[in-house]
Amino acid sequence: MSYLPTAADKAAAKEQKHIDRQKKIKANVDQRIAQATEERGVFVVITGNGKGKSTSGFGTVLRAIGHGQKAGVVQFIKGTQWECGEMNILKQFAVKHHVMGTGFTWETQSTETDLAAAKVAWQKSKEMLSDETLDIVLLDEMTYMVTYGYIELDEVIEALNNRPKMQHVLITGRACHRRLIELADTVSEVQPIKHAFKAGVKAQKGLDW
Repeated sequence: MSYLPTAADKAAAKEQKHIDRQKKIKANVDQRIAQATEERGVFVVITGNGKGKSTSGFGTVLRAIGHGQKAGVVQFIKGTQWECGEMNILKQFAVKHHVMGTGFTWETQSTETDLAAAKVAWQKSKEMLSDETLDIVLLDEMTYMVTYGYIELDEVIEALNNRPKMQHVLITGRACHRRLIELADTVSEVQPIKHAFKAGVKAQKGLDW
Protein backbone atom coordinates (compact mmCIF):
# COMPACT_ATOMS: atom_id res chain seq x y z
CA MET A 1 0.00 0.00 0.00
CA SER A 2 1.42 3.38 -1.00
CA TYR A 3 1.67 6.02 1.69
CA LEU A 4 0.03 9.36 1.03
CA PRO A 5 1.65 12.26 2.90
CA THR A 6 -0.63 14.02 5.31
CA ALA A 7 -1.06 17.74 5.61
CA ALA A 8 1.27 17.64 8.61
CA ASP A 9 3.91 15.80 6.55
CA LYS A 10 3.68 18.41 3.79
CA ALA A 11 3.96 21.24 6.30
CA ALA A 12 7.00 19.62 7.91
CA ALA A 13 8.67 19.09 4.52
CA LYS A 14 7.97 22.71 3.57
CA GLU A 15 9.43 23.93 6.85
CA GLN A 16 12.54 21.77 6.38
CA LYS A 17 13.09 23.21 2.88
CA HIS A 18 12.84 26.70 4.37
CA ILE A 19 15.37 25.82 7.08
CA ASP A 20 17.79 24.31 4.53
CA ARG A 21 17.46 27.37 2.29
CA GLN A 22 18.10 29.76 5.18
CA LYS A 23 21.15 27.73 6.24
CA LYS A 24 22.62 28.14 2.75
CA ILE A 25 21.95 31.87 2.79
CA LYS A 26 23.55 32.20 6.22
CA ALA A 27 26.60 30.20 5.09
CA ASN A 28 27.06 32.53 2.10
CA VAL A 29 26.68 35.64 4.27
CA ASP A 30 29.09 34.27 6.89
CA GLN A 31 31.63 33.53 4.15
CA ARG A 32 31.43 37.09 2.76
CA ILE A 33 31.78 38.54 6.27
CA ALA A 34 34.82 36.35 6.93
CA GLN A 35 36.43 37.51 3.68
CA ALA A 36 35.88 41.22 4.45
CA THR A 37 38.97 41.76 6.60
CA GLU A 38 40.21 45.15 5.34
CA GLU A 39 39.47 48.11 7.61
CA ARG A 40 39.76 51.65 6.20
CA GLY A 41 37.74 54.72 5.40
CA VAL A 42 35.05 54.24 2.76
CA PHE A 43 34.13 56.71 0.01
CA VAL A 44 30.40 56.68 -0.69
CA VAL A 45 28.55 58.36 -3.57
CA ILE A 46 24.77 58.82 -3.43
CA THR A 47 23.54 60.10 -6.78
CA GLY A 48 20.54 59.93 -9.13
CA ASN A 49 17.47 62.04 -9.81
CA GLY A 50 15.30 60.73 -6.99
CA LYS A 51 14.46 62.20 -3.60
CA GLY A 52 16.48 61.09 -0.57
CA LYS A 53 20.17 61.57 -1.40
CA SER A 54 20.88 64.24 1.21
CA THR A 55 18.57 62.51 3.66
CA SER A 56 20.64 59.35 3.31
CA GLY A 57 23.87 61.27 3.78
CA PHE A 58 22.66 63.05 6.91
CA GLY A 59 21.25 59.81 8.28
CA THR A 60 24.67 58.19 7.98
CA VAL A 61 26.28 61.13 9.77
CA LEU A 62 23.70 60.85 12.56
CA ARG A 63 24.46 57.13 12.85
CA ALA A 64 28.18 57.87 13.21
CA ILE A 65 27.49 60.44 15.92
CA GLY A 66 25.35 57.87 17.69
CA HIS A 67 28.48 55.73 17.92
CA GLY A 68 30.45 58.60 19.44
CA GLN A 69 32.28 59.52 16.24
CA LYS A 70 33.09 63.03 15.04
CA ALA A 71 31.67 64.44 11.83
CA GLY A 72 31.98 67.35 9.44
CA VAL A 73 29.36 68.61 6.97
CA VAL A 74 29.64 71.01 4.05
CA GLN A 75 26.41 71.95 2.30
CA PHE A 76 26.82 73.11 -1.27
CA ILE A 77 23.85 74.70 -3.08
CA LYS A 78 21.83 75.37 0.09
CA GLY A 79 21.71 79.01 1.21
CA THR A 80 22.12 80.25 4.76
CA GLN A 81 18.48 81.38 4.76
CA TRP A 82 17.30 77.81 4.23
CA GLU A 83 16.43 75.96 7.43
CA CYS A 84 17.80 72.43 7.58
CA GLY A 85 16.10 70.11 10.05
CA GLU A 86 19.02 67.68 10.03
CA MET A 87 21.52 70.38 10.99
CA ASN A 88 19.21 71.62 13.74
CA ILE A 89 19.89 68.25 15.37
CA LEU A 90 23.53 67.80 14.38
CA LYS A 91 24.58 71.24 15.66
CA GLN A 92 23.80 69.97 19.16
CA PHE A 93 26.71 67.55 18.79
CA ALA A 94 29.39 70.08 17.81
CA VAL A 95 29.50 68.93 14.20
CA LYS A 96 31.86 70.98 12.04
CA HIS A 97 29.58 72.68 9.54
CA HIS A 98 29.76 75.06 6.62
CA VAL A 99 27.01 76.24 4.27
CA MET A 100 27.96 77.57 0.85
CA GLY A 101 25.58 80.41 1.49
CA THR A 102 24.50 81.66 -1.94
CA GLY A 103 21.60 79.27 -2.34
CA PHE A 104 20.50 77.91 -5.66
CA THR A 105 22.13 79.36 -8.76
CA TRP A 106 18.75 80.29 -10.19
CA GLU A 107 18.20 82.46 -7.13
CA THR A 108 21.49 84.36 -7.21
CA GLN A 109 21.75 84.36 -11.02
CA SER A 110 25.38 85.36 -10.52
CA THR A 111 28.12 83.02 -11.62
CA GLU A 112 30.75 85.19 -9.98
CA THR A 113 29.00 85.11 -6.61
CA ASP A 114 28.43 81.35 -6.79
CA LEU A 115 32.01 80.67 -7.88
CA ALA A 116 33.45 82.66 -4.99
CA ALA A 117 31.16 80.92 -2.50
CA ALA A 118 32.00 77.51 -3.96
CA LYS A 119 35.72 78.16 -3.56
CA VAL A 120 35.23 79.02 0.11
CA ALA A 121 33.08 75.93 0.64
CA TRP A 122 35.66 73.75 -1.09
CA GLN A 123 38.43 75.19 1.07
CA LYS A 124 36.39 74.22 4.15
CA SER A 125 35.91 70.78 2.62
CA LYS A 126 39.65 70.33 2.11
CA GLU A 127 40.26 71.28 5.73
CA MET A 128 37.83 68.59 6.85
CA LEU A 129 39.31 66.04 4.44
CA SER A 130 42.71 66.56 6.05
CA ASP A 131 41.42 66.56 9.65
CA GLU A 132 42.38 63.29 11.34
CA THR A 133 39.94 63.96 14.19
CA LEU A 134 36.94 63.62 11.84
CA ASP A 135 35.65 60.10 11.37
CA ILE A 136 33.15 61.03 8.66
CA VAL A 137 32.66 63.95 6.26
CA LEU A 138 29.51 64.71 4.27
CA LEU A 139 29.89 66.89 1.16
CA ASP A 140 26.22 67.44 0.46
CA GLU A 141 25.26 68.19 -3.16
CA MET A 142 28.88 68.71 -4.16
CA THR A 143 28.38 66.96 -7.52
CA TYR A 144 26.84 70.16 -8.91
CA MET A 145 30.00 72.13 -8.20
CA VAL A 146 32.00 69.73 -10.36
CA THR A 147 29.35 69.81 -13.09
CA TYR A 148 29.31 73.61 -13.16
CA GLY A 149 33.11 73.73 -13.20
CA TYR A 150 33.25 75.66 -9.91
CA ILE A 151 35.56 73.04 -8.38
CA GLU A 152 38.35 71.25 -10.24
CA LEU A 153 37.67 67.51 -10.45
CA ASP A 154 41.37 66.62 -10.20
CA GLU A 155 41.62 68.61 -6.98
CA VAL A 156 38.65 66.77 -5.51
CA ILE A 157 40.14 63.39 -6.38
CA GLU A 158 43.51 64.37 -4.93
CA ALA A 159 41.90 65.45 -1.65
CA LEU A 160 39.91 62.22 -1.44
CA ASN A 161 42.98 60.08 -2.12
CA ASN A 162 45.08 61.93 0.48
CA ARG A 163 42.53 62.03 3.30
CA PRO A 164 43.19 60.22 6.61
CA LYS A 165 43.12 56.45 6.14
CA MET A 166 40.15 55.78 8.44
CA GLN A 167 38.01 58.75 7.38
CA HIS A 168 34.70 58.01 5.65
CA VAL A 169 33.42 60.46 3.02
CA LEU A 170 29.96 60.81 1.52
CA ILE A 171 29.24 62.89 -1.59
CA THR A 172 25.65 63.47 -2.68
CA GLY A 173 24.01 65.07 -5.69
CA ARG A 174 22.74 64.41 -9.18
CA ALA A 175 24.86 63.48 -12.18
CA CYS A 176 27.96 62.49 -10.26
CA HIS A 177 31.04 62.55 -12.50
CA ARG A 178 32.06 59.08 -13.71
CA ARG A 179 35.58 59.46 -12.28
CA LEU A 180 34.16 59.97 -8.79
CA ILE A 181 31.90 56.96 -9.30
CA GLU A 182 34.90 54.89 -10.38
CA LEU A 183 36.88 56.05 -7.32
CA ALA A 184 34.06 55.40 -4.86
CA ASP A 185 33.85 52.22 -2.79
CA THR A 186 30.06 52.31 -2.57
CA VAL A 187 27.68 53.95 -5.06
CA SER A 188 23.91 54.20 -4.73
CA GLU A 189 21.65 55.65 -7.41
CA VAL A 190 18.29 57.01 -6.26
CA GLN A 191 15.71 56.96 -9.03
CA PRO A 192 12.30 58.69 -8.97
CA ILE A 193 9.07 56.79 -9.46
CA LYS A 194 6.65 59.47 -8.25
CA HIS A 195 7.11 62.80 -6.49
CA ALA A 196 4.43 64.80 -4.71
CA PHE A 197 5.90 68.12 -5.93
CA LYS A 198 5.16 67.20 -9.56
CA ALA A 199 1.54 66.67 -8.54
CA GLY A 200 1.39 70.21 -7.15
CA VAL A 201 2.10 69.42 -3.49
CA LYS A 202 4.38 72.05 -1.94
CA ALA A 203 7.58 71.12 -0.11
CA GLN A 204 6.86 70.74 3.60
CA LYS A 205 8.82 71.15 6.81
CA GLY A 206 9.83 67.88 8.41
CA LEU A 207 9.43 65.91 5.20
CA ASP A 208 11.39 67.88 2.61
CA TRP A 209 13.70 69.99 4.78
